[in-house]
Amino acid sequence: MVIVISLERQKLYVIDGEKIVKEYQISSSRYGAGNEEGSFRTPKGIHRIYKKIGEGMPEDTIFVGRKPVSPEEAQNIEDKISTRIIWLEGCEDGINKGKNEKGVVVDTKERFIYIHGTPDDINEPRSKGCIRMSKKDILELFDIVKEGEIVIIL
Repeated sequence: MVIVISLERQKLYVIDGEKIVKEYQISSSRYGAGNEEGSFRTPKGIHRIYKKIGEGMPEDTIFVGRKPVSPEEAQNIEDKISTRIIWLEGCEDGINKGKNEKGVVVDTKERFIYIHGTPDDINEPRSKGCIRMSKKDILELFDIVKEGEIVIIL
């Protein structure tokens, strides 16, 4: 199985063989595409699922630093990470893994780029680099993908 994310279409596709088996609406970065640390942009290229976080947690769980927090602690957080986290890791040295030719960090994993749930609207790009999905959709995706599977962001 492979996940393909189209930033232009704001869609995530789950592909098995040559067939699209699932299609989801997503919300990527409000700053566009880019791989450099501090850019708050969504990184393009070939990635893999590094780690899945949140299995068994209630769907309204808010995470900070990949750990669940109370509703009171989450109250003033602007870009909420909820429900489940699928942490991505870049596979292309100098593009989305390690540093680029200028020595700038472009590492997707070190930038903490996730596919995650959000309580917010996903009708337009609004994140700070991550791929956001509705709670219902991230729950479904979380259950069908495995760590190590490929994620291509175009």
